[in-house]
Amino acid sequence: MPNGSWKEALGSKVPASWAAEIDDFELQIRLRKAGKVDEKVFAETRLRRGAYGQRYDNGQRHDGEETRALRYPCGELTKGPNTVWDAPGMQRIKIPYGKMTAEQLDVLCEVAEEYSDDILHITTRQDIQLHFVHIDDTPDLMRRLAAVGITTREACGNTVRNVTACSIAGVCRDEAFDVVPYAHATAFFLLGHPDTQDFGRKFKVAFSGCAGHACGITGIHDIGCIARVRNTDGRAERGFEVYVGGGLGPVPQQAQLFSEFVPERELLPLCQAISRVFAAHGERANRARARLKFVLKKAGIEQFKAWVEEERAGLTPDPRWTAFLEDLHSTTPRGLRPAGKALPPARSDAMALWLKRNVYLQRQPGYAAVTIRLPLGDLTSAQGRFLADVARELSGGELVTTVDQNLVLQWVSVDDIASLYERLAAKQLATPGAGTIADVTSCPGTDTCKLGISSSRGLAATLQTELAAAAAAGDAVSDLHVKCSGCSNSCGQHHIADIGFLGVSRSVKGNRMPHFQLVVGGQWTNNGGSFGLAIGAIPSKLAPTAVKRLTDGFRAERQPDESFQAWSQRIGKKALRDRVQDLIDAGTTNPEPSLFQDWGDPRTYSISDMGVGECAGEVISPLEFGLAASEQKIFEAQLALEAERMQEASNKARAAMLEAARGMVRHAAPLIRIDDDAAVLAAFRKHVQDSDRFTGLANRFAFQLLRPLEADVGPSDQNAVHQRIGEAQAFLEAAYEIQAQGAVAR
Repeated sequence: MPNGSWKEALGSKVPASWAAEIDDFELQIRLRKAGKVDEKVFAETRLRRGAYGQRYDNGQRHDGEETRALRYPCGELTKGPNTVWDAPGMQRIKIPYGKMTAEQLDVLCEVAEEYSDDILHITTRQDIQLHFVHIDDTPDLMRRLAAVGITTREACGNTVRNVTACSIAGVCRDEAFDVVPYAHATAFFLLGHPDTQDFGRKFKVAFSGCAGHACGITGIHDIGCIARVRNTDGRAERGFEVYVGGGLGPVPQQAQLFSEFVPERELLPLCQAISRVFAAHGERANRARARLKFVLKKAGIEQFKAWVEEERAGLTPDPRWTAFLEDLHSTTPRGLRPAGKALPPARSDAMALWLKRNVYLQRQPGYAAVTIRLPLGDLTSAQGRFLADVARELSGGELVTTVDQNLVLQWVSVDDIASLYERLAAKQLATPGAGTIADVTSCPGTDTCKLGISSSRGLAATLQTELAAAAAAGDAVSDLHVKCSGCSNSCGQHHIADIGFLGVSRSVKGNRMPHFQLVVGGQWTNNGGSFGLAIGAIPSKLAPTAVKRLTDGFRAERQPDESFQAWSQRIGKKALRDRVQDLIDAGTTNPEPSLFQDWGDPRTYSISDMGVGECAGEVISPLEFGLAASEQKIFEAQLALEAERMQEASNKARAAMLEAARGMVRHAAPLIRIDDDAAVLAAFRKHVQDSDRFTGLANRFAFQLLRPLEADVGPSDQNAVHQRIGEAQAFLEAAYEIQAQGAVAR
């Protein structure tokens, strides 16, 4: 720390409005410590500044090594009136559209060393997260970042989160135009805007320069904007194809087309109007249904459009709507060194793969965008400082984070590529295979996230090693995408992977066992064009085996030019499940002791007591029967959907939820009559939903999914049926959580 305080030392370097906000946050911390601010109020305050609580279960990383010594002891979160955190937490830092300067990266490295564990973690939303940061340090951390133009405001909370964009925007050979100036304008127009402060849940915006690639994955966002150019009266006019209401999480939903063309001058007022509609019509009481996708689902796209048009008509004109259009090149970097002539020859097999997968020739001749692959999205401070120096020297002084948790250097002269490779290799930053099957994406999972159920980072680290050969093979398997999420919130974006994993758990012989739902057939291309479906829960330690079986089958059986998604659809969900059925069964049939441990953690995953067996077998509860029946109905629904028997699939999904609900009721109130579906629903609400005995996943969202059960006839179109099956799966997972808690005992 400099002489005096950081506040005094930085002075006018921090924008006045940002400085006032940080001062206010620092005051809120003091008031909370004095017991003068309610914890719920303070929680929303700190979350809007990006300050999270963090999981403290074993003090270990995914690889089993202890975390480095911290400034504060690691312990449980204390809820007393005179404390905020007795243990450090996580600080999320917004990096709009992923772009940061070398100076900003230097400061990020400094604060990571001084306040965190020396690791900068890049997220799937192009943010940077620092773990093990104490709440008392956050105001100074925020001031130091603000002095170089970085804010943590609205990195979390019920706000507009980080605005994302293509990591090769401005240099892509296929883009309609550079979307960075528009993403920049949107990010800072919506930041702190009065119309974005009253949401029921989070709100996400993304930009893509084209429709075909996945750099922007606009299809999974609340607002997704794809660059378009149309001819108007003989002149080229810029605008955007706009989608709304996308989202992942427990019940994923594809974004719906709002407009085929929104002129560039209407972009910001449209975002403002949509924000107002979300604030006015979004769910408040039930957070599980408080995203924009549920507004669309309830009202329909035409009613939603009418609301937006009405709000747009009533907006007071704002000069910021079009001011940024006066200089669309203000955010565009240029190469510092002369354009080169040609890429160098490979000096090794590793360099050959690096040149093929990590180096992208820009539309500007003689320059390349270089992807620095970061396993698990982690970058040390020493590596970060090195990259900042490289960026100053070779790439215009800027770097870009990616949704794949990597970093990109744009504007590298191709004549500098060979020397850059050698320099990166010396710092362990030349890992090849960016964008291949080995470039596995993962959320923090059980390492640090309170909601983590299974070790997604541990699984991802294992898969990255085991799939290295497949990445180098150069065949169709090399191009697959694998993504891991530690829970149903889908931070790892498993729904849009060829092979995705969703962390769940199962109760086996009285103990908890870590599992992953295997999700197959999602589409990463076309901006996250479609979602996969779960085909079964596999013990965590057997997940790599499942990947090998599926990739081996795809390699051997695919037809010419057939994608993994098309192959999986052609052979069918039943055939896919048959290939892993023994892995699914291994979790229940004489399971190996190692299956009760998760990746990187030698302890038993759980010792929850689920009952004692009698005579030669165990007593099977009505709940267990209900869960088994529900699993079967969900799989039958998937098969019906695959065969395009939509009504049957919808009915099967509904029946699956009813089976799970019936099992819970019979266990909780065995004497009650439940002769028909209506009786099941009434009894469930009385004896389960309204009992105030449940926590975690079940209480968080799933019981509200009973709404579809109230109608005998469900949806029949493909997208709606797909979503209903997802709802049934989410409800079942909540039922498993209740089973594990032992919460429905009589």
